[in-house]
Amino acid sequence: MPCELLAPAGSLEKLKTALYFGADAVYLGGKHFSLRAFADNFTDEELEEGVRYAHARGKKVYVTVNIFARNADFAALSAHFGLLREIGADAAIVTDAGAFALAKKAAPGLPLHLSTQANTTNRYAAEFWQEQGAARVVLARELSLAEISAIHEHCPGLELEAFVHGAMCISYSGRCLLSNYLAGRDSNRGACAQACRWQYTVRAREEGSELPVEEDARGTYLFNSRDLCLVARLPELAAAGVCSFKIEGRMKSAYYLAAVVNAYRRVLDGALSAAAALEELKTVAHRDFTEGFFGGTAADTVAAGGSQVAGTREYAADVLHGNEAGPALVQMRGRFRAGDTLEVLSPSGSFGAAFSVQGMTDEEGSPVEDAKRVLQKLRLPAPVPLHAGDILRRVPSPKG
Repeated sequence: MPCELLAPAGSLEKLKTALYFGADAVYLGGKHFSLRAFADNFTDEELEEGVRYAHARGKKVYVTVNIFARNADFAALSAHFGLLREIGADAAIVTDAGAFALAKKAAPGLPLHLSTQANTTNRYAAEFWQEQGAARVVLARELSLAEISAIHEHCPGLELEAFVHGAMCISYSGRCLLSNYLAGRDSNRGACAQACRWQYTVRAREEGSELPVEEDARGTYLFNSRDLCLVARLPELAAAGVCSFKIEGRMKSAYYLAAVVNAYRRVLDGALSAAAALEELKTVAHRDFTEGFFGGTAADTVAAGGSQVAGTREYAADVLHGNEAGPALVQMRGRFRAGDTLEVLSPSGSFGAAFSVQGMTDEEGSPVEDAKRVLQKLRLPAPVPLHAGDILRRVPSPKG
């Protein structure tokens, strides 16, 4: 069976984007019980719509129910698990042992995946959760390739899912108290303030004086991790028993999601080399990349520079209607002008094609030289096939 490409979906729009650009499955959260409380997330009605939309396309939906639950949560949790079974969710992703036990009683038959927050770092823990009824374990990010392989050999019937791309957490598999301590927002219940990304000033006391400790002139980012990128390691992970490659990012934009999913999809399909995919992944905002613990140690994981770097492309427009019968109808998402070079982001063969903006008009046919009105709809001739759902991005000129 080919490995699954699993993408984040922070909203219904992002679910559709992820599936259009090649995800086999998405993971998402409802309005409660999810570790991404500040994503748009899904109402009960949207959960049902999302599952129906995905299933109509032969795709799967996994729903995160992965907070560390308190006593007061359990009555509503029971109803939530029942809803997920009723609407046909393909699995619930659970961390808490009590919630796991409750799900088996409240929603028998609903597949359960053990969240990475449960810190499964050894074959015996994996075996334990398999015996409890877990269909899949989402492995801790701290595992090496050799450790993953050992777990698979010990539990060959257990599905293994591993993160391959996206933001990393300085804390052990995301179990962090820093946000709660500094900002009063509990990361273990979905309200993380990302305190690890902040700039810190560390002072050492010596003979009564305070000496500032700095990493470099840009500041001190002691806890800020680089972004994980294992696009070159997918064959090795598959050989080690990983059946699902997971992309992080329910808080990321639909544009980011499109670019990352498209790159990994093309690598899995043999349509793009890992080296070319790495350059493609740099087209959207990111931190410096790291392979994390893949090789057994986590060298060079701190993102000392602080914030993300801009991508090598700029989000310009969404394609609303294709150009089969004339100019495509697009919606402006970033400013571009006549003469600019636009590049196509698409799951089709038009991916990577570039063309110069010429003959652009508004919907009434009036010429437009400068697309600067936010969300304006425009008619845009293009020499390559464009389809609804494609994205156009501006290639910056050497002068910007």
